[in-house]
Amino acid sequence: QLQLVESGGGSVQPGGSLRLSCAASSVSLNDYAIAWYRQAPGKEREEVSCIGGYDDNAIYLESVKDRFTISRDRGGSTVTLQMNGLKAEDTGVYYCQRVYYVDDTHCGPIPATAIWGQGTRVTVAS
Repeated sequence: QLQLVESGGGSVQPGGSLRLSCAASSVSLNDYAIAWYRQAPGKEREEVSCIGGYDDNAIYLESVKDRFTISRDRGGSTVTLQMNGLKAEDTGVYYCQRVYYVDDTHCGPIPATAIWGQGTRVTVAS
């Protein structure tokens, strides 16, 4: 069972930047399609971005396009989400999770047995 740990959250002012990391202990993430999700207070969890496991194909939520960039380090230890131009509506707890695939238009489903981590909190406020 793949267990992922999120880090890098914090509090920033609107327009600021944060870099989130998703890591797995003792496992390379190179072969896994990974997605970032977020859950704002009082709202459902939503998909933010995902990256393919073999071709690094990336998909973004429309509202974060041109501001967020998902990538993986070549060593395969982490998948990062670089967030620039942060807005108040980006506030929430961010989670990463394995997905089955990433195609040209969307992120695939999450395995039914997936375990969610604690997430990392992002607060954007002036």
